[in-house]
Amino acid sequence: MNKHLAIVPAVLLGCLPVAAHADHITVTGAAGGAVTGAIVGGPVGAVIGGVIGAVIGASVEAPPAEVITYVQSQEVEPVYLSGDLVVGATLPEFVVLHPVPQDVYVAPDGRVYAYAVVNGHPVVVDVQTRAIVAITS
Repeated sequence: MNKHLAIVPAVLLGCLPVAAHADHITVTGAAGGAVTGAIVGGPVGAVIGGVIGAVIGASVEAPPAEVITYVQSQEVEPVYLSGDLVVGATLPEFVVLHPVPQDVYVAPDGRVYAYAVVNGHPVVVDVQTRAIVAITS
C-alpha cells in the first residue's frame, strides 16, 4: 500500500512541468504552491499545493500597459518584506496601497489597481485581493 502512495505523488509531480510551460504565471503559482505544500505536508502536500498554486496563479491577469507605465513613474516610500516577491503573492494589510487614478485607467469589469514599492520593486496590486499582478522594473 505504501508503495502505491509514493508512486502517485511522483507521477503527479512529473506532470506539473508539462502544464507549467503553457503560461509563465502558472509556473510561478504551481512552483510556489508546491514549495509551500512540501514544507507543510511533505510530498503529498507538494502535489496538492502545486495544483492549487497553478489554479490561483493562472487566475492572475496582467494589468494594461498604461497602468504599468503610471506605476513606474511614481515614487512612494518603499516597504521591505521577507520572502520572495512573486506575481500572485498577497501583500499584508499593513502595506499601504496607492490607488491608480481613474484618469489613468478604468477597468471595464470594475477591477481597481493600486501600487506599492516592495523590496525596491514597484508592484501593481489588485485592490480587492491584495494580490500582486505585476512586478515592474
